[in-house]
Parts: sequence; structure tokens; C-alpha cells
Amino acid sequence: MADCQHLRAVTPQQYQRKANTPNGCEECLAIGDRWVHLRLCLECGHVGCCDSSKNKHATKHYHRVKHPVIRSFEPGERWLWCYIDEAGSEM
Repeated sequence: MADCQHLRAVTPQQYQRKANTPNGCEECLAIGDRWVHLRLCLECGHVGCCDSSKNKHATKHYHRVKHPVIRSFEPGERWLWCYIDEAGSEM
């Protein structure tokens, strides 16, 4: 994490950001599809499915809006990921 300014800049308030769709991936819910795991954008609250899901909506969200840091939105997981620096850390 020391080399990633985006991860170092995450505050506890950002980490606790409320999800726009707490029950699942925004896009998958809209199209009636399924996901494997969920990711939360710390900048805007978008919930997207992970890259193990067929639609990869979290990564597509990053490419569309360039919000660099996500966190796992899975119970019991406390990690962050920065798309720009391809770096992760525990929170």
C-alpha cells in the first residue's frame, strides 16, 4: 500500500460509504442477472459484481467513471483495491 496514494488517502468515512444498491450489483439487478461477489466504489457508492462474475460490472464502472478505489462488499472481508496502481490492502 505504501506506493499507492489512492489507498493511503482512503478515510474511515469513505470505507463506511453507503451502497447505492445494498442488495446486489446495480446492473445485474436491472437486467435480472447473477453475480459471484460484490464490490463497492468508495467514491460514489456504486455496487458492482467482481471480475469472477460474467458481467464484471465493478471494473466496467471504473473504466466508465475512473473512480480508482473499491472495497469488497462481502460480509467479513475488509480489503481495498486500487485500479490505477493495481494494488490492494487490508482495511
